[in-house]
Amino acid sequence: MLQNKIYQNFIKEILKTFFIILLGLSLIAWTVRAVNFLDLIVESGYSVSTYFQYSFLNLFGILTKFIPLSFLLALIIFVLKQIQENEFIILWTSGVKKIKVVNVFLVISSFVLIFYLICASIITPIVLNKSRVLIGTQGFNSFLPTIRVKQFSDSFQGFTFMVEKKFKNEIQNVFIHDKSNTLKNLTSDKSNKSSTTILAEKGIVGEKKMVLFNGQIISTDQNNLKNNIVKFEQLNIDLKNLQTDTIKQPKLQETSTLDLLRCSLFPDSSINVIVNCNTNTKSEITTVLNRRIILPFYIPIISLLCSFLLIKNQVRKKSNFNKYYIFILSFIILLYAELIIRFTGISKLIGILFVISPFVLIPIIYFLLIYKFSNESIVK
Repeated sequence: MLQNKIYQNFIKEILKTFFIILLGLSLIAWTVRAVNFLDLIVESGYSVSTYFQYSFLNLFGILTKFIPLSFLLALIIFVLKQIQENEFIILWTSGVKKIKVVNVFLVISSFVLIFYLICASIITPIVLNKSRVLIGTQGFNSFLPTIRVKQFSDSFQGFTFMVEKKFKNEIQNVFIHDKSNTLKNLTSDKSNKSSTTILAEKGIVGEKKMVLFNGQIISTDQNNLKNNIVKFEQLNIDLKNLQTDTIKQPKLQETSTLDLLRCSLFPDSSINVIVNCNTNTKSEITTVLNRRIILPFYIPIISLLCSFLLIKNQVRKKSNFNKYYIFILSFIILLYAELIIRFTGISKLIGILFVISPFVLIPIIYFLLIYKFSNESIVK
């Protein structure tokens, strides 16, 4: 009964440390990425609320990537703390076998594995897809933040503009070139094969509209290259139909696992909802599926490698070396998984190696631990 309470405390302590480290690392990385997301406001004109919603939803994508490293750090910190405080000695002297503690570590790694699978396969794709839909449905909020002085800006599809001076919402020496036919209602040529260029001395910019003064509209027919020039003293332009250049189609990382499996198994089927789902995308889909489904099974390997810290060193001077060695070895395993997973969709051999590695290493390391513990008891 007492041992069960001790094991429960072990589980609580390790999981608590794991989630604290995971949250800390994720928030640091998320803060850095959130700075890059400021382009949504500056270049694409999205509202501040859309920026914060999009940034928050992307936190889940970052969180998943730090699960293996967070578990490694949490487990090593816990074991070293228990060794330093001689907590394990109480267990060994009371007759508890070290392999039982290893089994507790495996149980904890199973919790983390399930948590990783749920996040990577279900939660993260749904949340990231929602963030992409948010960008696609919201549209830009204000045209003014996208204006940069003396720089061509192409934040919107087929719509390029530049101003020489800008003061608050007033602009001077305006150049606009529209190839998307957003402004074709300003000219007599309604053809989709024409482009519109506007030059103006000055103007006033609102959220989704613009008023230009003293300029001219040049419409060009791309077939015969004829120009039609119309001068104006005041021109009101409605910008609400502009489309941002932000990617709106969900990426594979933002697609549900079920859809990826369906596309991988039946690439040419009409039931697929993935755009361009065919044999050419199968390699990339394989990589994404391996990351979501197979990579979590490397977590138990980490718990077994950290269990080597339980082995008593006969040479006291090497105690520091052992903890660094085990950390480096565990980190190499994570690095190996992260590097090799990128090629699993390209090479079948590498894919098979990646899939079978955890299921081969786990029993090998486990029986090696049993052997080490048995030799340790014989030496005693």
